Amino acid sequence: MESREENASISMSGDGFLDKDQSIVTRRIQRLCFHLQPAPESASCGDLEVLNCAGRAKIVVNTDRLSEYMRGKHRDIQQRVYDYFNSRPELQTPLEISKDEHRELCMRQLMGLVREAGIRPFRYILEDPGKYFAILEAVGGVDMSLGIKMGVQYSLWGGSVLNLGTKKHQDKFFEGIDNMEYPGCFAMTELHHGSNVQGLQTVATFDPLKDEFIIDTPNDGAIKWWIGNAAVHGKFATVFAKLILPTHDAKGISDMGVHAFIVPIRDMKTHETLPGVEIHDCGHKVGLNGVDNGALRFRSVRIPRDNLLNRFGDVSRDGKYTSSLPSISKRFAATLGELVGGRVGLAYSSVGVLKISVIIAVRYSLLRQQFGPPKQPEISILDYQSQQHKLIPMLASAYAYHFATLHLIDKYSEMKKTHDEQLIGDVHTLSAGLKAYVTSYTAKSLSICREACGGHGYAAVNRFGSLRNDHDIFQTFEGDNTVLLQQVAGYLLKQYQEKFRGGTLTVTWNYLRVSMNSYLSQPNPVTARWEGEDHLRDPKFQLDAFRYRTSRLLQSVAVRLRKHSKTLGSFGAWNRCLNHLLTLAESHIESVILEKFIDAVQSCPDPSSQAALKLICDSYALDRIWNDIGTYRNVDYVAPNKAKAIHKLSEYLSFQVKNVAKELVDAFDIPDYVTRAPIGMQATEEAYSQYTQFAGFEN
Repeated sequence: MESREENASISMSGDGFLDKDQSIVTRRIQRLCFHLQPAPESASCGDLEVLNCAGRAKIVVNTDRLSEYMRGKHRDIQQRVYDYFNSRPELQTPLEISKDEHRELCMRQLMGLVREAGIRPFRYILEDPGKYFAILEAVGGVDMSLGIKMGVQYSLWGGSVLNLGTKKHQDKFFEGIDNMEYPGCFAMTELHHGSNVQGLQTVATFDPLKDEFIIDTPNDGAIKWWIGNAAVHGKFATVFAKLILPTHDAKGISDMGVHAFIVPIRDMKTHETLPGVEIHDCGHKVGLNGVDNGALRFRSVRIPRDNLLNRFGDVSRDGKYTSSLPSISKRFAATLGELVGGRVGLAYSSVGVLKISVIIAVRYSLLRQQFGPPKQPEISILDYQSQQHKLIPMLASAYAYHFATLHLIDKYSEMKKTHDEQLIGDVHTLSAGLKAYVTSYTAKSLSICREACGGHGYAAVNRFGSLRNDHDIFQTFEGDNTVLLQQVAGYLLKQYQEKFRGGTLTVTWNYLRVSMNSYLSQPNPVTARWEGEDHLRDPKFQLDAFRYRTSRLLQSVAVRLRKHSKTLGSFGAWNRCLNHLLTLAESHIESVILEKFIDAVQSCPDPSSQAALKLICDSYALDRIWNDIGTYRNVDYVAPNKAKAIHKLSEYLSFQVKNVAKELVDAFDIPDYVTRAPIGMQATEEAYSQYTQFAGFEN
């Protein structure tokens, strides 16, 4: 049997073009034929059945099997985290708690996890990063402040010692960091400088007479600000400062660029602030008040020369500087490149927050009934198309981002083992892009989920307020999202130039080589008009569409930059094209996300789970295409009738996902005692009774 696409192509091909009226008639006759033809036969795929009339596809989701595929290989240790805190109600964060009480509770939670539950995250940072990030996601589900405090202790303070130091530092500090005897900070951000790390003003001047570095804060703008663990608990800080060496020339000093130094800030026994160190509390924040952020000023604080974290640059006893890297910029890039683990963790944790918010909103929307047909029972609010429009794309995105961030963790783990240069650049860009894209999406989704749950979504007990406030800063720390997306765009432009120089492209970006050769040719007038469901649900069509958009954006911004740089210079041209560059970066990241989602669907061994994932993946892809349909229409990549078909199918798939939405959120396998929202309980019939009990009513 000929496919509908093949039939469609018949009237579009030939030597000449039909006139306008005849084309309209032909198209209408063709559509009537489509309706009269029986639906194309489709091979059975587990629980996926093709129904000719009642609905094209009936999905039956086996929640246990889908959950088993989703949870991955580190679910056991996540369950240990959940079980520990569930067994210790006194360590669970109450709804109403002061800033100071929250900070002390957060410290007790982390100490309990490490010393009582016996879960030691630090050792996994190098041995098994995937397990570390799984613990981080679970801990963040218990209390996001706890997740961030753990990240400061192990990813940032501990990670700086592991990744920027050498064996002598690891031997001295590893055990103390691991068992929480050495709580520490990561002192990079200053009052006047955050994203521009090369602009940091704190200085570390070498004194060859005493074989020490002198740490100084030269002005108020150089005060270290927003430093986690500094206000109350930290005993050490990794301080980022410009390394200054005395010289015998006319200048007298030489600036070797930003380096990292271990600086004790409190006495190990008395916990008193050490001489020359000034610490103040940054105070109450919008969220994450279990984390004790502080400000640090240093006044001629002396530290041993060995406290320089010297993996990429060292100073000898006589004051000579040595490095395996030839320039300040190379050393700086290598230093920051070793710190991408924080971004990986934030992207992965943000997906965890998105899952919890979607679980609560979807379960409540299935429970809540409002209005309905005349003289008939009320219907659930998820039966309304407007509610589906709000929540189903989020549910699909949670699945898409889950697989994308798992891929990122795999690439990061491979990078830590191999130290491959191409892979380092790849992971740096991918982590920057996914962190920026996912955290921005989750932040917007939290507000939409709150709104979708009406007045009950505004109750603090139902979590949206605390989730939104705690997560909001994810868009800023570990790299401002706008800055990170520019890094992605810059890397894409670099790859674009490599293509025209005949260089090789790394694996993740290899599609750009193909796209520059084929996607940017004139759109095929036949495929631009194909409207069949099989075609629109074909992963190749979906991925080609995403990649075509990225390639168009890349080519056009390259042309614009070249044009504007002639009159505005490189900085002015970049600023003139900035919004274009941000759109390019987001488009590329969406292409990577879809590619990894498609891979996950095709790799799923269980037929019923694969069918469910295919449905969600198609819904995700077509919703994204429809949301940017103007781009595709402007270049005739999609004809008007095809655009309508995409919209219609996208809405239909959203309806199909709605029918199995409960099973899909249950498959995230997050217990009720972790979601902790009465309106988001798995047993929805108990939700209202739990909610009224919380208010004080007896059942």
